[in-house]
Amino acid sequence: MVSPVLDDILARQAEAEGPLLPILHDVQAGLGCIDADSEAAIAQALNLSRAEVHGVVSFYHDFTAIADPRPCVELCRAEACQARGVEALVRAAEAAAGSRVSIKTVYCLGLCSVGPSARIGDALYARLDEAALVALVDGA
Repeated sequence: MVSPVLDDILARQAEAEGPLLPILHDVQAGLGCIDADSEAAIAQALNLSRAEVHGVVSFYHDFTAIADPRPCVELCRAEACQARGVEALVRAAEAAAGSRVSIKTVYCLGLCSVGPSARIGDALYARLDEAALVALVDGA
C-alpha cells in the first residue's frame, strides 16, 4: 500500500530533472524509512527497475528500510575529528544515549578544522568535548 505522503512526494518531484535522490530524501524524512513498497512505487513512477532504486537506497547510509523513532546524533569519526580526539568521546556518548538515542557514525560533516563535530537533524555542533557531547545526547 502506497501512503498519501509518498503519493504527494511523487507528484511534486517525479517530473523534475534527476528526481531519484530528492524523492528518496523526502520519503526518508516524511515516512522515516524507505521500505520495499516505497521502493517499488518510486521505481514505477520513475520508470526504473526496483533493483535500480534499491541499489541507490542501499548505497547511501542516510536511507533506512525500517523506521527508527529515536532521535539520532550523528558523530563524525573521520580522520580530522579523530585527530582532534573524537574517539575519546565515543564511550561517554554511547553511555549517555543508552537505548533512548541512536548514535550514528558519519564520516565528515565538513567541520574538519573545528572538530570533533556532531549533527542532530540539520543542526551542526563543533569543538565538542565530553561534557558538551553528553549534553547534546541528553538533550536529543
